[in-house]
Amino acid sequence: MNDDRQQAAARSDPAILEIADWIADPVAPGDFPKAQIRFRNDRAAREVGLAGLSDERWAAHFGRFEPLEGNLPQPLALRYHGHQFRVYNPEIGDGRGFLFAQLRSRDGRLLDLGTKGSGTTPYSRAGDGRLTLKGAVREILATEMLEALGVNTSRTFSVIETGEQLWRNDEPSPTRSAVMVRLSHSHIRIGSFQRLLAHEQADEMEQLVDYCLRHFPGPPPPEDAPARDEPAIRLMHQVTERMADLAASYMVAGFVHGVLNTDNMNVTGESFDYGPWRWLPSWDPGFTAAYFDHAGLYAFGRQPEAIHWNCGQLAVALRLLAESDPLVAALNRFPDLYMAAVARRWCWRLGVHSRGAEADGALVAACEKAMRESGEGPDAFFFRMRRGIARGDLPADIASDLADALADYEPADSSHAYWSDEAPQSMLIEEVEAIWSAIDERDDWQPLEGKVAALRRMGEAHGPAPVPAGHALMHEPADP
Repeated sequence: MNDDRQQAAARSDPAILEIADWIADPVAPGDFPKAQIRFRNDRAAREVGLAGLSDERWAAHFGRFEPLEGNLPQPLALRYHGHQFRVYNPEIGDGRGFLFAQLRSRDGRLLDLGTKGSGTTPYSRAGDGRLTLKGAVREILATEMLEALGVNTSRTFSVIETGEQLWRNDEPSPTRSAVMVRLSHSHIRIGSFQRLLAHEQADEMEQLVDYCLRHFPGPPPPEDAPARDEPAIRLMHQVTERMADLAASYMVAGFVHGVLNTDNMNVTGESFDYGPWRWLPSWDPGFTAAYFDHAGLYAFGRQPEAIHWNCGQLAVALRLLAESDPLVAALNRFPDLYMAAVARRWCWRLGVHSRGAEADGALVAACEKAMRESGEGPDAFFFRMRRGIARGDLPADIASDLADALADYEPADSSHAYWSDEAPQSMLIEEVEAIWSAIDERDDWQPLEGKVAALRRMGEAHGPAPVPAGHALMHEPADP
């Protein structure tokens, strides 16, 4: 298919223009010395009709940011505030990224193409608006691993090396530069609502609530929820449900995001914007990803608390439109929703069918205890246990209480060849650094390409992650 026909297949829908006058500022992309494609996610591009673009057109759109036909005529830097490590900051917004385009997926969902490292904006402050190539490579690895483990995540759509030399305080410099494009269901943050509260813009808040309900639909609140028909209350229930599932998905994946500020919380419940992330080497609730998180605010075991607290800040913002009691009622659903999501996702990753809340809770507790006592990391633990469960031959060294907890569970399908591999896929920092070193020292991209292929194979073996009743997946099941 030639470029023109493929371009026509893309369904542009720049819905953000409904609210662009007060939620964004038109900006110009950076002027980069070169645009060399390093990663193009054709699997994701098929969802929005862009997989048939030639490399030349791909670089034009996602390296030089020539507008897509029928889409935004100019990129938009979004405005928002946020709590950063629980300190409120009104001086933020898209400082090195922008919303480039919006398209409809094959099943009609609105999807955003947003950038990172695309140049300065009115919110750049002292920053250069750029992204290191290493940062882009790390984002590829994070999003591919998370997607394979069933986490609702943005996807790295494109990485283009831009030919500049960047200086950073926290990595060897000068270092290579890149511009990245991510595909996600939204870039509307909790911080987007916080900004409107700070400016007491009730009319705009109503418009933003309406925008979210129309373009990111979800199930209605429970029948007994107070004021359940009010738009702000409906949105609060939806965001609480999504965020509880996101928190659970991090814990089951053994993932530490590192910077769970309210400006990094998307109201669609998608994980995005990856900086100092890590995967657990062992089951340690105190493990932190960010070297600057001295108090451990966003440590692995505190992530549910942090995400719940962020939901509370959305409730505070929505007080501009609604009474406190129904907002608090929605917020108070978080703990039970979280525990249900942990059990649902834990059984999925372990490869067993749920037996109900009480049995599943006991199973989770027994698994956590086994990992704490053995020092085994979650990737190795889940892989070894799932293979044993599928074969009816549990590992000989598992504790008796874990064997008892598993006794009446039925195994799920674990017939994929991945479960016969010698070792699981993982994403520990040593492997991340080795993949980057191959690129940095020898310009060898094969380890990255091989890792992406291996992670996608792992995702096929796991199959689609379970989602709450009434919720659709935020993105379509991936093509191989």
